[in-house]
Amino acid sequence: MAKTTAYPIIPLPGRVDLGDGEFLLNKDNVIVVDDANQWNASYLQRAIQDQTQFRLSVVPFPAIAGPRIQLVIEDSLESNPEGYQLTVSNTGVLISAKTEIGCFYGIQTLRQLLPVKIKTKGSEAASIPCMAIQDRPCFTWRGLMLDEGRYFHGKATVLRLLDVMALLKMNVFHWHLTEDQGWRLEIKKYPKLTEIGSRGPGTAQTITQTIRNQHDNVSQSGFYTQEEIREIIAYAQERHILVVPEIEMPGHSTAALAAYPELGCTGKQTSPGTRFGIFKDVFCPGKERTFTFIEDVLLEVMALFPSPYIHIGGDEAPRSRWKKCPRCQERIAREGLQNEHQLQEYFTNRIAGFLENHNRQLVGWNEILSDNLHRNAVAQYWVGSRKSLLEGMHQGRKVIISSYLNYYLDHSYWLTPLSKSYNFYPEFPELTDAETGNLLGVEAPLWSEFVPDWARLEYQTFPRLLAVAETGWTSKSQKNYADFFARYNHFKSHLKAMGIRCPKDEEVEPSRIQQAFGVFTIILPQRKTCEH
Repeated sequence: MAKTTAYPIIPLPGRVDLGDGEFLLNKDNVIVVDDANQWNASYLQRAIQDQTQFRLSVVPFPAIAGPRIQLVIEDSLESNPEGYQLTVSNTGVLISAKTEIGCFYGIQTLRQLLPVKIKTKGSEAASIPCMAIQDRPCFTWRGLMLDEGRYFHGKATVLRLLDVMALLKMNVFHWHLTEDQGWRLEIKKYPKLTEIGSRGPGTAQTITQTIRNQHDNVSQSGFYTQEEIREIIAYAQERHILVVPEIEMPGHSTAALAAYPELGCTGKQTSPGTRFGIFKDVFCPGKERTFTFIEDVLLEVMALFPSPYIHIGGDEAPRSRWKKCPRCQERIAREGLQNEHQLQEYFTNRIAGFLENHNRQLVGWNEILSDNLHRNAVAQYWVGSRKSLLEGMHQGRKVIISSYLNYYLDHSYWLTPLSKSYNFYPEFPELTDAETGNLLGVEAPLWSEFVPDWARLEYQTFPRLLAVAETGWTSKSQKNYADFFARYNHFKSHLKAMGIRCPKDEEVEPSRIQQAFGVFTIILPQRKTCEH
């Protein structure tokens, strides 16, 4: 196989064979398409026009002979629905796949083979080297999580992220929409969730303010209307990205309790949180009205989000209020539970059962794992016991890997340099081949405690998201950091064309001395400069 830097594509394709010569794309070429690829053809037409200023005509198959880009669905191709074949010859480009999704991913590879931006004059053409690519993903779940509970980033930011995810062949956008600091999703049956829960009095901007429970007195607010949610989901669906909502429970629920304090154990009025951390007041599982509220909310969520997965968080839920709550203790006795740990297990399983009745599957952070956890619940691993994760996979439980020290995009580059994100690979030699199939894939979380705006977001996310994307798509045997870094430096031009800047190379790969101090920069990322 040819040297990979001859075709600087991210994520790296499974197989690339370079040929002789090139295909010269110009304004007289056409896009030939079958009925199943009409949207893909329109998307490709816009992409080519954006990069080359050529607006190619879209014509139905079959077409007259001549230079062309052809999109074809072929049932006889390999069974992986996301796989594709791309062939570039002197006379044109052929993208073939078993599904429309596969053709879409072939288009993303073609986009990277085209010049990022050219100015056309007269008969100028864009050159694409002749090659044959056979490609398919390694994992079915290739995700990015955006936390908007702490800071509301808005529709434009989300759409921009979805565009980059499409180019990187990522297919899951995990949307963390509720937190202690803010409730970001309109629920029509409970309007106070956004009237009160989306408006925080301020934000702790420093560790000192966090420790002292102080804040900047600058109100943080914002939420998505249901119409905006529908627009964003439609945009994601066109790019074959699944949007998985996270509605945090039973912990990290201060914003919801600020709106409806009767859902907590004490019933006392509070306000949305002003700092990150763990808060004692959580949903009260002893009150039946709590489950009525949650089920009402989830019904509206499911009406908006077609995702088969609904994330409930489930992490960092202190039980001190439950221990003193007479209703919680009554629930423990009535259900034959042993303690508050089993009470949370009861809570999680009850929600999982409700979701299952509506043909949805619960996802939670790995704190939800327990011996009696609902059979269909999916665990998203971030930190903690590897043993419990393995036990679950032995038993058939599906798992997503979001390793805290490797994939958390909010960490400083001193703690998690680009190479650390890239070189991490989720593997479990203790599992059989069949059990390994329970590993759905990988996801990079971006928590926004200290990510207030786009400038910080792009600095933290790029280029580490590229590393996670390659792990999600490319086989371990092909991964090579030096080669990836060379391809990344070419890929920067694509990011720049999308309005995204990257940190300087010395920042994403700090010195060993700097990395030795990385543990002290877990929470406060070191913002310096970005390349222009």
